[in-house]
Amino acid sequence: MTTTSRRLAVLLVASVALGPLVVPVAYADDPPGSAASASAPPVIDSESPGLMLPDGATLAAAKVLDIKQIVEDEGGEQRRQDTNVDVTFALQAEVLFPKNSAKLGAPAHARIAAIAAEINKLGSGRVRVFGFTDNLGTYEHGLKLSKERAVAVQQVLARSLDPGTTFDIRGYSEDYPIADNGSEEGRKKNRRVEISFPRTTPPPATP
Repeated sequence: MTTTSRRLAVLLVASVALGPLVVPVAYADDPPGSAASASAPPVIDSESPGLMLPDGATLAAAKVLDIKQIVEDEGGEQRRQDTNVDVTFALQAEVLFPKNSAKLGAPAHARIAAIAAEINKLGSGRVRVFGFTDNLGTYEHGLKLSKERAVAVQQVLARSLDPGTTFDIRGYSEDYPIADNGSEEGRKKNRRVEISFPRTTPPPATP
């Protein structure tokens, strides 16, 4: 990791042999269409002497350990999230578009091209492009703007991806915030376009 980036979070859903582990949850639920873990839970032999269970103790139901790793650049302009099943890039609207516009600025193309290269490297054939706004203005205007921004990003992505790539394109207005809309700093994080795609290789190991 470079000195201009920081690791914000590592973890998310886990279980332990004798009971559930309580962990923090994300600020917002994942939007519809986001990938969920499809891994089967591990098979554990409850009679194994190696477990050394106390008399009368029983195992909790086995669950899949899902690890969520988030890396954000120093200015928060770009955020990468890796899980066992997918990769998500979140780009703040300010680095892509002029204010209240869905026309991509010149610097946006290089950022989108870099993400397209990552998609090609992982060989993903399905890509989700979701747009989001803050809670200023009307909800209906946010729906229109967030969808138009998602379409603009998808059109640039498509130039660098396999013609057979399938896209899911949606605009969610102010729904599914990742920060507090009560401050400009939070609203800036919520004004974003997310590009996500399934993993075809395991996530990188955490140093």
